[in-house]
Amino acid sequence: MRTSNLIQLKSVSLNYGPAASPYPALQDVNLNVASGEHLAIVGSSGSGKSSLLNMITGIDHPTRGEVEVGGTKVHTLAEGPLALWRGRTVGIVFQFFQLIPNLTILENLLLPMEFVNVIPKAERRGRALSLLAQTGIEAQAHKLPAELSGGEQQRAAIARALANDPPLLVADEPTGNLDSRNAEKVLAIFRAQVAAGKTVVVVTHERNVGAEFGRVVTLRDGMVVADERSRP
Repeated sequence: MRTSNLIQLKSVSLNYGPAASPYPALQDVNLNVASGEHLAIVGSSGSGKSSLLNMITGIDHPTRGEVEVGGTKVHTLAEGPLALWRGRTVGIVFQFFQLIPNLTILENLLLPMEFVNVIPKAERRGRALSLLAQTGIEAQAHKLPAELSGGEQQRAAIARALANDPPLLVADEPTGNLDSRNAEKVLAIFRAQVAAGKTVVVVTHERNVGAEFGRVVTLRDGMVVADERSRP
C-alpha cells in the first residue's frame, strides 16, 4: 500500500565536466516516489538513468536541487554520515554483482550487517541464511562468488542488499546480464519485496521489464519525458 513519499527529488540537475563546458546528465528533475512503490526508470543508454539512481543513493551529489530520502536531505551529508545512512536505508543491487570475491556468499551478507550494526550480532547469521533461502540459493552459502552462476550471483547480491532490512531497494540493470529464466527469478524477488512493504526502484533499458512495474518513469537527455502508472 502506498503511503507518504519516501523519495523526493526537487529541481535536480547534475553536470559533468568543467564549469565552462558542462555535460548535463540530469536537467531539472522533479520526482516523488511513495513508500511501497514498484518503480522502473527506463530510457536509452545515456538518458540519465544511472545518474538518477546515483542521486537517490547519494553516490553522486546534484549540481543544483535537493534530494531527500526517508526524511534525510541526502545531498547535505558528508561522506562518513552518508555511508552510514546508505547502509541503513538503501539496499543497492549493482549490474555486475560487486560481490567480494574472496568471501563466501554467507560472509558477503554478514559484512554489511557488521558495518552498520543494525541487526543484533546474535541474529546476523540466521538472518543471512534466511535471506539466502528466500532468494533460493541457501545451498550456495559457503561457496565463493566465482563458484556460482550469473543468476545465482545476482540473487546473492539482492540478498546482500536486503541484509540490514532497508526500506528502499534499488537496482541498476539487474536483469541485463541474465537469461529469461534467471531474469524472472530476480523480478519475482522484487515483487515479493514490494508485497512485504519495501520500495523498489529499478533502472533498466528493457521496456518489457519496465512494463511489469506499477509505475514507469522514462528519461531522455537527462529529463523526465513520461511518468506512467501501468496498473493501479
